[in-house]
Amino acid sequence: MSILSDITSFAELSGLAATLPVADAAAAQAATARQMSLTKPPGALGRLEELAIFMAGWQRVERPAIDRAQALVFAGNHGVCAQGVNPFPQEVTAQMVANFAAGGAAINQLCRVAGAELSVIACDLDRPTGDITQAEAMTEAETLAEMRRGAEAVAEDAQIVLLGEMGIGNSTVAAALACAAFGGAAGDWIGRGTGSDEAGLLRKEHAVAAACARHAAARGLGLLAALGGREQAAICGAVLAARARRIPVILDGFICTAATAPLFAADPRLLDHCLVGHVSREPGHARLLEAMGKAPILALDMALGEGSGAAVALSVLRAALECHNGMATFAEAGVAGG
Repeated sequence: MSILSDITSFAELSGLAATLPVADAAAAQAATARQMSLTKPPGALGRLEELAIFMAGWQRVERPAIDRAQALVFAGNHGVCAQGVNPFPQEVTAQMVANFAAGGAAINQLCRVAGAELSVIACDLDRPTGDITQAEAMTEAETLAEMRRGAEAVAEDAQIVLLGEMGIGNSTVAAALACAAFGGAAGDWIGRGTGSDEAGLLRKEHAVAAACARHAAARGLGLLAALGGREQAAICGAVLAARARRIPVILDGFICTAATAPLFAADPRLLDHCLVGHVSREPGHARLLEAMGKAPILALDMALGEGSGAAVALSVLRAALECHNGMATFAEAGVAGG
């Protein structure tokens, strides 16, 4: 049973952040003390040290470990594609899901090398969401159902969860969610996605502006129903389920991060256990991370989606824990200076 099993309305989720587990300060302090005692100048491993301490706090141990890493990729289709916002047909979503299942996508290779178990969850691909320029994407009940789908996909014994997505048209949805949550002009948030030309970019900008104007009254999780997609809702559900179990999360790029914007809008604390794997080449992502106060682990000029950046970041996180747990202290090594 997940945290969302008995939830039937967004109102029941209000105040949720105050009831969820937080990082253990004592474990984080112990991990910090260990970092200070290892055979290196303090801070010499930079962000690797911060990542190890972050994991210690959420695992509530001085020496955190990752024995089981779970990667979840959610796929959905979007009614806003009727506005000509993507150069590819929506059939590509299902075709890519089949490619994931056959092991032929980038995420399959990256999960294998990073040591993550990959699951791909298709979210009713034959039932696209509503066109957000004309109506709500989903009803409240549909949104909650997709959130439950995402929550139920999280394994109870996972020690890290990587989140990703696939969905033709979902870079437009991401831009709309980011714009509605953080303001600015539609043009501030759009990018080329899967390869839009100049005319396609203009259609995308018009669609985002129209959608945000139509749903200007939406707030918090209401943004998810008004502007999101089935895979975005599933990502939010997975984030909440992981938090309830004190499992840290690595978000992927622009689309995945934007999927959590409604959670951030409801209460920024809901994302305290979330890392961001990389900063995407999509121009809205850096702006979004700044608004959320999140620092990406990597900057590799990637813009693929699928959870690919999160998977690469997992390898960095594993490296951080190997150093944290395996290095000798000054005392153990008999090195002066500790």
